[in-house]
Amino acid sequence: MAMKLAYWDIRGLAQPARLLLEYTGTQYEDKFYVCGEAPNYDKSCWFDEKKKLGMDFPNLPYLVDGDKKIVQSNAIMRYIARKHKMCGETEEEQIRVDIMENQAMDFRNGFVMMCYTNLDAMKPGYVEKLAGTLKDFSEYLGDRKWFAGDKITFVDFLMYELLDQHRMFEPKCLDEFKNLKDLLDRFEALEKIAAYMKSNRFMKTPVNNKMAKWGNKKV
Repeated sequence: MAMKLAYWDIRGLAQPARLLLEYTGTQYEDKFYVCGEAPNYDKSCWFDEKKKLGMDFPNLPYLVDGDKKIVQSNAIMRYIARKHKMCGETEEEQIRVDIMENQAMDFRNGFVMMCYTNLDAMKPGYVEKLAGTLKDFSEYLGDRKWFAGDKITFVDFLMYELLDQHRMFEPKCLDEFKNLKDLLDRFEALEKIAAYMKSNRFMKTPVNNKMAKWGNKKV
């Protein structure tokens, strides 16, 4: 039976899971909830259903795999990754994965807060600090092939998505960080990822939902 991954019809928190499911060759189907238009942005399609799903802490995204129902985006990523030994093999690799998982969420939360609140006021300060943030990621990656080492882990999927969104937001932001750009190229060259990105199932936009101030348009 195919897994079901449910989320809004955007990239958002679900895109790394989509990429991971594709890379691992996992059979799955997307279930999309659609937010209404301005000014109300009606979300009743989700709220009318969420308490009926029999889930602990019902939220989006959620993953259904047989009788297993999983919420929280990183819990979903780890569930998929454990099936394919993509959480790090040595203790050192696992520590690097754990650090990067949480550092990536901090990175995402700061970006999303700006995109959904006061973009015009916050963008100059955010962009000013972005080079320092990316420098930290670049130094952490170093000359490794992937963030944990020689083997790809689920945090590379998280970071690919975040770095890709940032180069859409600020196209030159990665110019000084060759190893991060090389990581994106290496990721996109993975056979199953490349095939997915060429397919009509791949979602390039929108990144964020309709009420966001950036990334809310389908291009």
